[in-house]
Amino acid sequence: MAFNSLNEFLDFLRRKGELKVIDVKVDAKLEITEIVDRTVKSAGPALLFTNVKGSEIPLVTNIFGTKQRMSWALGVQDLDAIGKRLSEMLNLKVPESLLGKMAMMPRLMEMAKFPPKVVKKASCQDIVINEKDVDLYKFPVTTSWPQDGGPYILFGQVVTKDPDTGVRNMGLYRLQVLDKNTTAMHWQRHKGGAMHFKRAKEKGMERLEVAVVIGSDPATMYSTSAPLPESIEEYLFAGFLREEAVELVKCKTVDLEVPAESEIVLEGYVDTGEDLRLEGPFGDHTGFYSLADYYPAFHVTAVTTRKNPVFVSTVVGQPIMEDDWMGYATERIFLPLAKLVLPELVDYHMPFEGIFHNLVFASIDKQYPGHAFKVMNGLWGLGQMMFAKVIVVVDKDVNVQNTSEAWWYALNNIDPQRDVVFSKGPHDVLDHSSQYFSFGSKMGIDGTRKWPDEGFTRPWPDKIEMSDEIKKLVDSKWKSYGL
Repeated sequence: MAFNSLNEFLDFLRRKGELKVIDVKVDAKLEITEIVDRTVKSAGPALLFTNVKGSEIPLVTNIFGTKQRMSWALGVQDLDAIGKRLSEMLNLKVPESLLGKMAMMPRLMEMAKFPPKVVKKASCQDIVINEKDVDLYKFPVTTSWPQDGGPYILFGQVVTKDPDTGVRNMGLYRLQVLDKNTTAMHWQRHKGGAMHFKRAKEKGMERLEVAVVIGSDPATMYSTSAPLPESIEEYLFAGFLREEAVELVKCKTVDLEVPAESEIVLEGYVDTGEDLRLEGPFGDHTGFYSLADYYPAFHVTAVTTRKNPVFVSTVVGQPIMEDDWMGYATERIFLPLAKLVLPELVDYHMPFEGIFHNLVFASIDKQYPGHAFKVMNGLWGLGQMMFAKVIVVVDKDVNVQNTSEAWWYALNNIDPQRDVVFSKGPHDVLDHSSQYFSFGSKMGIDGTRKWPDEGFTRPWPDKIEMSDEIKKLVDSKWKSYGL
């Protein structure tokens, strides 16, 4: 089931009893964060605040805050189903027979639906606010944590266009509101928006045009966070997830396209020659404050909205938070892509406690001595997996989704001097512990069973397991035990 707008998804959540409307007056400064933090950590519902102090616009948050809601948002009951679809498409082979080719047509036609299509009129432009009337303080922008540098737009889908290729990028970057029509643009050095800004500056462009979408259909909202290759647009991937093309409309004051069913769109630019602005501190998804630093300013030239728009926000901090479930969706969806490069990979898991870039468990079908080390290096070479600080590799029969089992197996199988390797590479810019800004060391742990070919000459014990015969016996007598 594809949702064409945020409103459709919110109506669905209402029917499922997964949306709580809060009419009591609340403060966007800190109070909403505390409510959301308690709710998401108890697997509570999405929250719609209709009475936010200082704003007439309602705020919704925590819409992806459970595994079930994240699955519903992408139109499935199980996120692995999307990975399976992706795997089937990647493995398409053209049959030799005419009948085989004809049977393949429905799949090819499904793929043809994915490219976005531009429409002339859209509900996201029902209301147009011109530059002189723009006032970001009229929106329910939240200040999340006590030491934050100010209020932040936290679910802004930032649209830019590559100055060289014209390929669009949509990234999820925080925006600190600096005044009524200016924000800081926190696009990190490894992200698509920052790359476009750098290329625009090198080409001598005075301005890089930007659009910020606040609230679109859930598949497009998720796609903004997905670690896609630079040549694949988020709108195309959202179409794949929805199995239906995303409708776009051209902005009013910039040469960019945004989802036609967006709630709110900020249009404007970043000046490539302007001095950077101090942004932060900010209570980040690591659970610690990221320090203040200098970033470009985003100048808003127009705002367009639907009639009666809803402002979308989120809260990040110590796990479990809403963005953890978005990260979990990425883990499950992109496993087939990792297997294309590393076919020996059985599964991987990035526990919430590791904030995704601190710890990765990987199970492999080990085929030769040193295989675990090959997989570690392969993973570090895969896109945003380059940020992984610790990779633990175990054998194929280990359930890496169960972190207790994975640690138990790995820790029982390692000799630290023999099985731990260190490397160096990029770190997430939010990692406060790295030796240098966005660069530091990494650790790989070979937790697989050791082979004689790897120099292990002692007998390796079997894992303790009860016989199937006794298991069946106890199953048949279980009720008689009175347990």
